[in-house]
Order: sequence, then C-alpha cells, then structure tokens
Amino acid sequence: MVLVTILAVACTQTPSASRSPSPLTAGSIAWTDCTKGFQCGNLMVPLDYSHPTGRKISIALVRKPATGTPKIGSLLINPGGPGVSAITFLRDAATSYTNLNRHFDLVAFDPRGVAGSTPITCVDSPTLDNYLSIDSVLDDPQEKQTAIQAYKDFAAACQHRSGDLLPFMDTASAARDMDLIRGALGDAKLTYLGFSYGTYLGQWYAHLFPSHVRALSLDGVLDPAVPANQSALAQMVGFQQNLEAFVADCKARNCAYGQSGDPITKINALMTRLDSTPMNVGGRHLTRSLAMTGVLQTLYDQSLWTYLERSLIAADSNDGRLLLFFADFYNERNADGSYNNLWNGAYDSIYCLDFPAPQDLATYDALGPTFAKASPLFGPWSQYSEYQCALWPVKPKNPQGPLTVQGAPPILLVGGTNDPATPYVDAQSVNRQISRSVLLTRQGNGHTSYDSSACAKTAEDAYLIDLTVPASGTVCSS
Repeated sequence: MVLVTILAVACTQTPSASRSPSPLTAGSIAWTDCTKGFQCGNLMVPLDYSHPTGRKISIALVRKPATGTPKIGSLLINPGGPGVSAITFLRDAATSYTNLNRHFDLVAFDPRGVAGSTPITCVDSPTLDNYLSIDSVLDDPQEKQTAIQAYKDFAAACQHRSGDLLPFMDTASAARDMDLIRGALGDAKLTYLGFSYGTYLGQWYAHLFPSHVRALSLDGVLDPAVPANQSALAQMVGFQQNLEAFVADCKARNCAYGQSGDPITKINALMTRLDSTPMNVGGRHLTRSLAMTGVLQTLYDQSLWTYLERSLIAADSNDGRLLLFFADFYNERNADGSYNNLWNGAYDSIYCLDFPAPQDLATYDALGPTFAKASPLFGPWSQYSEYQCALWPVKPKNPQGPLTVQGAPPILLVGGTNDPATPYVDAQSVNRQISRSVLLTRQGNGHTSYDSSACAKTAEDAYLIDLTVPASGTVCSS
C-alpha cells in the first residue's frame, strides 16, 4: 500500500458533491480471457459528470469468476494509493481472496487516470528518476530552491501533457464510475473491499449512493476530516513507532544490526552520509531520499522487518542494492527503467484534487520543529511533502469534511492500533462519523489488517459473505 497523507484544511461542511447524483444508464463490458483464469474488459464513463453526454474515458477492469455456487455477485476490490493499479494488485494477490472467490466474482478496476484506464502522464522516465531522487530534507537554501523548482516543473509538465484530464480526477467522480461499474456487472447493490485510500473511495460511494450498498469493508481507514498538517504529523509518529518496534524486536533477538551500536543512531548516520555522498549502485545513485523511501516501504508490513535489517547491514558495507530495490518497489519503477504512472501524475492528480493544501510556503517552513520532534528520521523528510499540491494547476472542487452516510446498511471499519499510514484514531473518528458503522480493532504493527491477521480476515469475510458484523468492541490480537 502507498503512503497516504491528508492535506486538507479542517472543515465541517458537507461536501457539495453530496447531492444525490442523477441516475445514468450503465454501459456494457465485453469480457475477454486474459490468462491465469482472469477476464479483462473496459467500460466507458463520462469524463465530467456535470456533462454526462460529453467526452467519455475508459475504465479498465479485470475479473476472476466465482469458483463456487450459488454466486452472491461481484466483489470490487481497491488497494488504495491513490494511483495504485487495482488490476495489477488483484492479479498478484488473488490467492489471498480464495474464500471470497468461492462466493463472488472478484473484480478490480484501475480508477480514472490510473494505469490501464485513460491515464495521467507527466514526464519521461529519466526525468522521473531525477525527480524521485531529489533530497526532500530541505535543510539549506540551495536544496530548498532545487526542490521547489522541481515541484513547479513537474506540475507544469502534468498540465502540459494531461491538462484536459486533471480537473476530473477526484475520488467523488471515481465513486460515480464505481456505480456505473456495479450496474454494468448486473449487481443491484455493491459489495466492496477497500484498503487504505480505497476506504476513502468507499466512503464517497456510501455518501453518494447509500441505497446501493450491500456491504463495504474498509480496512486501514482514512479520515476525510483531518487537516493536512495534523494528518502528516500523525503519520510521522506512526512510522517512527513502527521503526522503534522494529528496533525493539531487533534487540530482543540480539540481531546482527543491533550488535554494533544503536540501530536508530546508525540509520540517522547512514542518511547523513548519503546526503553528502550518494551511494553508487550499478550506475545509479542511492540518495538519501531513495534510501528513506526504501526504509519506509519495509515498515508497512512487519513481515518485511528481516529485509529491513539486511538492507541496513548491506548499506553500512556500501551496498545499497536492497534499499534501492525497496525504493523502486515503492515508486513502481520497472526493471527496464520505466515507471508505472503512480508517481508520474496519478497520485498527485487524484490526491491534490481531493484535499486542499495550504498555499503559503511559510506554513510548511513552520512545521520543522514539530515534525522533527515527532520523528527525527521521517519528520524533516516529510515536512514539505504536501507543497506539491499547493502548486498543483487544479484545485479541489469539493469542500473538505466528514462524508456522512444516511440510509446505508452497517459498514465495517477495520483499524490497526499501530498502523503507520492510516492511524487508528482515523478509524475511530470515521466510526463516529458514519451512522451504524462497526469498528473492528486489530492490535499490532503495520498497514491494513486483512493479510496480517487471521482474525481480521475471518471477520471481514464473514461480513462480506453473510453480512454478519462483528460485535461492537471486537479486538483481534492475531
């Protein structure tokens, strides 16, 4: 899952898009075999829902037909991002959903602007290489000037290449796409499993189409009402806590990385060294920013901690291959040097249109002490991360605030107590915002719960299949 930061100004208004949308007739999907038991198809949807008879764009889908009978219907799955290809996710991870697949056709679609759907694109691969390796710890005037100019150039390139699409990449429009998909699939009501930013898509759907909901399981819940800086700060606390949990586990095991000094001190020293002297890795360079990205990726899931230790041991011996591998995985850089479009416009085009970013650079300058205190490692690195949206050529169209839901059946929310990317307090807050929602708590580290907790998976499957919600206050410890 991709790191999600909320860059919105606190607002309690109900978003203007909450007016019941006018019904549209769903199109049809021509399914064709696309190997390994999957079928692929496309659905044409309006680019601009305020002019539904105007230009259409393509939404790419993949389906794995149900393996058992009787079939309940379709289960739509979204991994989050925003900007991650749900099609790639489902093709790679379908075995995780074998039980659900007995009862449902598993269906994933790349949201508007993403991957196989009509895509946003901004720059070529060498330019994106440079952009993603720029140091974002802006601790001297030259670095700050370089980074801000890069943000401006990237935004201008997105406007140049994809300016006709940018105003329509918001998640409210993606939720409308999802309702047309539901109709095209022949389902009277939607059954949906959303992770991370996909929980925001699920909330928008329930907000706009409450009477069309059968079941929504939202795992790793994003709170749409949290102000930008507060959310970014909470994330830095979360990743710092997961880093400290890794270190505590390392010391408890008497791990190799902890035998020659304090691990956090050593990590900070490595990043300082890379700031002044990036590490040569097969003709590329491991910069501080890329190394930080590699460390961040391994903190999303506790099962990756052993790889984090190996990466750090290797880097201390001047071998940056593993850290660069994890950075490339996070950045969706392919072996041939090309990129998927996650960081080539998809993420920013959705995120910056969903949440208003503070416009004044001084606002970001003032974050320094608080962010550094929250996380000496991640805080300075993320201090200016949302400034890209301040420079984005298209501004949010919907006021920020809770996405209230009226008239939907119970919605399941799942939150991990030490989830770094979507803090547990977000799940608690959305539980209060959405009437009749039920919160399932998972105790533990890492982002999202379905694949890290047998208890959570069992509860989510029972809800999606049988509409059985767990008892209020249920806690999964494994």
